[in-house]
Amino acid sequence: MLDIEQHLKILIIEAFKKLNVDIKEDNIVIERSKEKAHGDYATNVAMQMARVLRSAPIQIAKNLVELINDENIEKIEIAGPGFINFFIKQESLNSLIGTIIDLNQNYGNSNYGKNEKINVEFVSANPTGDLHLGHARGAAIGDCICRLYSKIGYDVTREYYVNDAGNQINNLAKSIRARYHQILENNPDYPFPEDGYHGEDVFNITKTIIAEIGDKYLSDSEEGFEFFKERGTALELQKLEKDLQMFRVSFDVFSSEKKIRQNGEVEKVLEKCKDFIYQKDGATFLRTTDFTDDKDRVIIKSDGSYTYLLPDIAYHVNKLERGFPLCIDCLGADHHGYIERMKSALQMCGYSPKCLEIELIQMVRLFKDGNEYKMSKRTGNAVSMKELCEETSIDAVRYFFVSRAASSHLDYDIDSAKKMESSNPVYYAQYAHARLCAILEQGKDIPLDKSGKNLTEEKEKALLKVLAEYPKEIVNAAINRSPYKITTFIQKLAVSINEFYTMCRVIDKSNIELSSSRIALCKACQIVLKNALEVIGVSAPTRM
Repeated sequence: MLDIEQHLKILIIEAFKKLNVDIKEDNIVIERSKEKAHGDYATNVAMQMARVLRSAPIQIAKNLVELINDENIEKIEIAGPGFINFFIKQESLNSLIGTIIDLNQNYGNSNYGKNEKINVEFVSANPTGDLHLGHARGAAIGDCICRLYSKIGYDVTREYYVNDAGNQINNLAKSIRARYHQILENNPDYPFPEDGYHGEDVFNITKTIIAEIGDKYLSDSEEGFEFFKERGTALELQKLEKDLQMFRVSFDVFSSEKKIRQNGEVEKVLEKCKDFIYQKDGATFLRTTDFTDDKDRVIIKSDGSYTYLLPDIAYHVNKLERGFPLCIDCLGADHHGYIERMKSALQMCGYSPKCLEIELIQMVRLFKDGNEYKMSKRTGNAVSMKELCEETSIDAVRYFFVSRAASSHLDYDIDSAKKMESSNPVYYAQYAHARLCAILEQGKDIPLDKSGKNLTEEKEKALLKVLAEYPKEIVNAAINRSPYKITTFIQKLAVSINEFYTMCRVIDKSNIELSSSRIALCKACQIVLKNALEVIGVSAPTRM
C-alpha cells in the first residue's frame, strides 16, 4: 500500500458509490490520529455529508463502515458524533519499507501533472550587479517550485528573463566607460555617472574588458559605448549564471528583452491591443481598467520610449505562443500591483487571465550578533548571495530561505545558521541522515528484511506513518507552490528518526532477525530523507 491516506479515500468513495452517492476526493479529509485509542487514521466525512444526505452523521458512518472491507484494515470504529477511526494492520504498514527501497529516488514521484507543460520564470535580476538577498530567496523558492512540479509529473521549463535593454543597461555601459578611463588613464577623478553602478563587479568587469581590448575605446565613440553595453551585459550575465549554478540553480531558457524588441514582438502586441489604446498628454495608454486593473497604464512615454510594461506584455505573449498553458512568475512582493495590469493586458491579447499566475516573494532581513545589518564590510554594498553562502553555507541559505511561506517576511540569523547543534534545523536534518548512513555502514553485512515482519514497537509504527505521508506532502507542496511544507516534513521525519533511534536498538548481534528489519527501516528512512532534502536543493551528507 503505497499511499495509505489515498487508499482510504478510494475505499470511502467506493462505499459512497454503493450508497448511490458521488463524492469528490477533495471533499474527503483523512488525518493521522493523535491518540492510539483512536486508531491510525480518522475522517469526519460522515459529518461533512450529513447536510447533503439529510441524514444523521452517525448513521452515515455506520453505513460506510458496513461497506468497507479491506485486507489492509484491522478494524474500523465509530467515535463521537460520527468520526470514523481506521486501525491499519501492522504488516500493511511494514510493506511500505520494501516499496520505498525498491522505488529508491522515485518514491514520492507521481503522474499528477500528466506531463503538462509549465513555464516558471524566476530570479530575472538585471545584469547590472551581484545577486542580493531578495534574488537569493527568489532563486531558492523558484528552484524548489520547479523541482516539486517535476516530481509530480509536469514538464517544467525554467526561464530567466534578461532585462538587457533600456536605461539600466545604458547606465551599466556608462559605469564601465568611466572605470575604463579611470584605470587606463590612472585618473580616479574621471567623472562617474550619477546613476551609475559602483559595485566591485563593475570594476572587475572593466578590468576583464581592458585585458581583452586594451585602450581601443578611449576615444568615447558610439561604437565603444555599444561595445561596453554588449560585452558588459554578457560578462554580468555570465557571472550571475555562475553564482546561480553555485547556488544549485539552473535554467533551461534565457530570454532577452532586447531580442523581444528587435523581433517585432512589441509591435505585434500594439496591434493586438489597438482597441484598448488611447493617447493622453502626449503619452500612449492601455485601458486596463476595462478588465481588473485599478487604473489605466502608460505603455509609451511622451518622448516615444517604452515603459517597462510594454515589452513585458510582449514577453508574456511570447511565452504563451511557445505553447505553455500556464506561466508562473516568481516576483518580489513589491510587484503586487503588477498582477492585475499584466492579467488585463493578456486578456486584451486574447488570453485567459488563468494562464498567468504570480508568486510574490517577501523580503529577507539579515541578522548577526542580534543586530540587523545590510551592508557588506568587504564591499560597502548590500550583502550578496555569494557572500552570504560563503559566510554560512549554501545548504543553510537554501534551507532557511524556503522554510517559511513566500508571502511571509524572513529573518535570517547568521549565528543560528552556523550552529552545529540540534537547534539548527539544517544541522538536525543532515545529522539524522548521517546517523542513518553510519547505521547502514555498520550493518552492511546483515541482509535486509524488507518485509518488516519483526517491527512491533510504537516508535517503529509512528516512523512508518511519517514515511507514508511523503508522496502526499510532495503533491500538496507542489500544487500550492509551498516548498516550506517540505522543510516541515523534513523536521517531522528527523524527529521521528531520532525518537526511533533512542528507543529501539537497531543492531543487536543476539537478534539478527530484528536487526535485519530495523536496518531495512533505516534504509527506507535514509532514502526518503535524502529525497526530501534534494527537493529543496540541500545536500544529504553521509558523515558529519
